[in-house]
Amino acid sequence: MAAVTSRGQRFGRPVAILAILAVTLIFLSPILWIGATAFKPRAVATSVPPTVFFEPEVTPFVKLLTKRVQLKQPVAPEVYEAAPWWEKLVYDGGERVLKVGDEPQLSQYPNRFLNSLIVSIVSTVLAVSMGTITAYGFSRFKIKGEQDLLFFILSTRMLPPVVVAIPMFLMYRQFDLTDSHVGLIILYTAFNLSFSVWLMKGFIDEIPKEYEEAALVDGYTRMQAFFKIVLPEAATGIAATAVFCFITAWNEYAFALIMTNRRAQTAPPFIPSQIGSGLPEWTVIAAGTVLFLLPVAIFTFLLRNHLLRGVTFGAIRK
Repeated sequence: MAAVTSRGQRFGRPVAILAILAVTLIFLSPILWIGATAFKPRAVATSVPPTVFFEPEVTPFVKLLTKRVQLKQPVAPEVYEAAPWWEKLVYDGGERVLKVGDEPQLSQYPNRFLNSLIVSIVSTVLAVSMGTITAYGFSRFKIKGEQDLLFFILSTRMLPPVVVAIPMFLMYRQFDLTDSHVGLIILYTAFNLSFSVWLMKGFIDEIPKEYEEAALVDGYTRMQAFFKIVLPEAATGIAATAVFCFITAWNEYAFALIMTNRRAQTAPPFIPSQIGSGLPEWTVIAAGTVLFLLPVAIFTFLLRNHLLRGVTFGAIRK
């Protein structure tokens, strides 16, 4: 028997779909705007009213990844023709280019971007691997004071980073870990570990213990049963946990701003620092923001099939 659909339901569904699309567009509008600014000519990037239709160019990305320069003063066309190629990149309709004789500076963005990749990937691998092993212990063995220990692990996420940033900075300075990749990796791993333990415990609790018991009867050791039985069954949970941990480490700002300065500085504190007090290169800043969004978007897209289960099962569901 076919389901009966009322007239209100027939009209309500299109309205609900349109409302969802409108809300989605509102939330995506900043991303769309920063993406458009990354391809705008500099002359129209800050125009009032905003320029919607323009001829896109990749000059901001070239300036971001190769040479960084600062616009200073107008020069004559013949001076522009005699200028090196890096000065031509900032030529803006004959109005502003580099002053002849200025030395270009190497772009620091690729180095900061690489620092973000190194710190985020290594800390995610460590947090997920240690969190999985810890969660397995809590799930499969009786531990005295288990609930208190789990609450203590979770309590590390209750304080905002700003509260512990100054004490951590003093500790890091004592052990010479400031402005180092190792220091940020340790910090991000510790920060993500509690979330990893709680999330993975929910996934491992769903795996029947009978699987391991059958493997032990067949002669497997506890470690062999863990690697050959539990890990394959928990692959979805591991993928979902890795996505959340990577996003947290990739976007972290407060610790990176306080703990690093030059050598190990990541992209989040570097991008806003380019605004400065002079003439901001808004198109270049937008280009850096767009490139910064890509790794998270790609990583999340590759593991998208695991995310639905990750937010509907396990610890999050509970």
